Amino acid sequence: MNAPTTANTTQAPIIRLEALRKVFHTEDLETHAVADVHVEIPRGQYVCIAGPSGSGKTTLLSLIGLLDTPTSGSYWLDGRAVSGLSARERARVRNEQIGFVFQSFNLIGDLTVAENIELPLTYRPMPAAERRRRVEAALERVGMAHRGRHLPAQLSGGQQQRVAVARAVAGEPLLLLADEPTGNLDSKNGDAVMGLLHELHRAGTTIVMVTHNPEYARQAQRTIHLFDGRVVEESAHARTG
Repeated sequence: MNAPTTANTTQAPIIRLEALRKVFHTEDLETHAVADVHVEIPRGQYVCIAGPSGSGKTTLLSLIGLLDTPTSGSYWLDGRAVSGLSARERARVRNEQIGFVFQSFNLIGDLTVAENIELPLTYRPMPAAERRRRVEAALERVGMAHRGRHLPAQLSGGQQQRVAVARAVAGEPLLLLADEPTGNLDSKNGDAVMGLLHELHRAGTTIVMVTHNPEYARQAQRTIHLFDGRVVEESAHARTG
């Protein structure tokens, strides 16, 4: 793919990647995990990144989420060049503008549900009352308001993932990134989490999701297909509701 791709929109893209590359080196091997990726994602779009194992999906999501830095290329987030930021600046942007939902939930076992959701907010210059308001609103949003004082071990897998989604959206991020969000769930709980993501998107959230599940991929508006670190195909999906 030789040029950025974008849906029809008059808004500037929330994500713009140009010639993005990530190369990993070992003693005798050079692996191009992400190779010359050009992509644009407009604000409010729901995008799936798909491809076989080892195709670079999680690496690309890590670059978009500023969890890793590219070897070369450029990345603009909401119009700001971020590929060359310092580690401290990347951490600040992650905390303030990007929400993450991981396959493994990543909840802290000795903190309550409410404390898990509040923890990322404590790194912002925000009054305690505002933190509590956001936690309560996020729990209400994912249907877990009655579980705020429980510990993660007292919840089912599906409930823990709902808490993880609440933690991601409590910071009111520009962008929600989901890496195999249903990977540790049965089909019933997986469908419930996907329904929650759909509701968040309908409310205006920009979502980029990695999934191996073709049915879940079709629930996005658009799928970017990777193979050997390269974008080899894109497909659009009709969405209703």
